[in-house]
Amino acid sequence: MSDAASKTTPLYEEHQRAGGKIIPFGGWLMPVQYTSITDEHQAVRNNVGVFDISHMGQLTASGAPTAGWLNQMLTNNIDKLAVGTGQYTFLLNEEGGIIDDLIVYRTGLEEFLLVVNASRTEEDFAWLQKSIGGGIRFANRSADFAGLAIQGPKVVELFQLLFRRQIELPARNEIKDFEFLGLNLSIARTGYTGEDGVEVFFPAADAPTIWNEILAKGQALGLRPCGLGARDTLRLEMCYPLNGNDLTPEHNPIEAGLGFFVDLSKPEFIGRSVLARIKESGAPRKLVPFKMKAKGPPPRPHYGVWRDGEQISEVTSGTLSPSLNQGIGMAYVPSEHARIGSELEIEIRGQKFPAVVEKKPLYKKA
Repeated sequence: MSDAASKTTPLYEEHQRAGGKIIPFGGWLMPVQYTSITDEHQAVRNNVGVFDISHMGQLTASGAPTAGWLNQMLTNNIDKLAVGTGQYTFLLNEEGGIIDDLIVYRTGLEEFLLVVNASRTEEDFAWLQKSIGGGIRFANRSADFAGLAIQGPKVVELFQLLFRRQIELPARNEIKDFEFLGLNLSIARTGYTGEDGVEVFFPAADAPTIWNEILAKGQALGLRPCGLGARDTLRLEMCYPLNGNDLTPEHNPIEAGLGFFVDLSKPEFIGRSVLARIKESGAPRKLVPFKMKAKGPPPRPHYGVWRDGEQISEVTSGTLSPSLNQGIGMAYVPSEHARIGSELEIEIRGQKFPAVVEKKPLYKKA
């Protein structure tokens, strides 16, 4: 999760004031936790938590030809988006490998917002820009805008407190504009935790005001500021893949089990021909979730995955699940070992520990 970093979000000083433990992540200095990963994880599962996602990229595109251009660049079908809705999709290379996974929102008839992964922002922008046609305005607004993910079963209650009145949050995968404290917010009903929640986008200069108001009003609901650690455990319990770990240019959406977000009925998009062949012939390997069969040290990325005395893969994501109190992870394994119930072994510090392939998601609400 750590690497060299120098960039900070508009909330960096607020994280320090709140006692956040700062680590490098994707070129950014970000809080990994404030109190503990488990405490923040459980706050999201049971109450509500707020994450700084200002490091994620925000790209805008507009103009009459924009929808057609995005349909050639992305795997999902832009034509299915009504104004005010969004969809999960992929940006692929020519071999069908995943450059990035992202959400694209249709904010106007000919206007779009692309929310991309922090470490991929510049690469995504360059890759898209080199294929841009006339009549399209394409910009990287990331430096001027911030974002928060507010997640948990009490998110609706929180927004009634924030606005001091009943408001109707957007439906799932919708985005709407609101005025809050005289400031403009775009609120999307999206998230990566498996809980109800929203992602909120606004000018960077307004970030401290909005952050502190949310923390103050959320105290009564048990709200916690949350770091990257809880974001990782929450998404992994739901088997949501992480770009750079589970999704890389060496892997494609079909073998990642995310073919639902690939519309092969579109006649043309980058990587389509490769994905069509894989869809027809079957992927030789598949990304599967697994659970450790006994208590022990948790799996971590790059730990070996074994079957019948042979190493067949390595862990792409792994952690100790706070909800299950058990080691969990994901790995690409040969398709013949990808069936639910298949037995695996995970090599941890020179020892092999038994694991089993499970059905998604690993965490299910009671």
